[in-house]
Amino acid sequence: MATMTDLPDTIPIFPLPGALLLPRARLPLHIFEPRYLAMIEDAMKSPQRLIGMVQPYDAPGTAGKLHSIGCAGRIVGFTETDDGRYMITLAGRSRFRVSEEVEGFTPYRRCKVKWAGFERDLGRVEHDPEFDRTVFMDALGRFFADQGLKTDWDQLGEAEDELLINSLSMLCPFAPEDKQALLEAPSLSTRRETLMTLIEFALRGGDDEVMQ
Repeated sequence: MATMTDLPDTIPIFPLPGALLLPRARLPLHIFEPRYLAMIEDAMKSPQRLIGMVQPYDAPGTAGKLHSIGCAGRIVGFTETDDGRYMITLAGRSRFRVSEEVEGFTPYRRCKVKWAGFERDLGRVEHDPEFDRTVFMDALGRFFADQGLKTDWDQLGEAEDELLINSLSMLCPFAPEDKQALLEAPSLSTRRETLMTLIEFALRGGDDEVMQ
């Protein structure tokens, strides 16, 4: 099993608004910008093949600023299209905290990162002992109907706690700041509680009282 000492101190960063990667989850990406094509090519040459996914801030006056916590993914799938684009799949490895941005000659951004505090990301699959699946799935069904979303309910119903909660956190159409809150949740139970709050908030049409 990998440990924190196996992870590099500096990684390439892909600041993509609204794209959430979580440990032990998978994220498909379509890469077409020249700087990120170069990033993928360089990452593929490295032993760890890691890319750091980080949410950029979207508020006025925060252009270029990154959130302090992201998640690194290992490139586990790679396909090149006829017109030079890349279709890749990242497998979530561990969250990290951005220490500082590295100046250099690469067309993409790189950051020094710290992995301490996220040791559980490299551990076993998490479980949520207080998860009331019946209540959660009822709220989720109403949320999907409200949003006009469709899914394979049988497959969702059979999914393990972590796969279900993390997949929904990544796929549901929440705002980037909400996605960041899901990423930063310290445990699976906290992430499920945050996810449920966001679902209830959406079902109430954004009533501020839900978030208090």
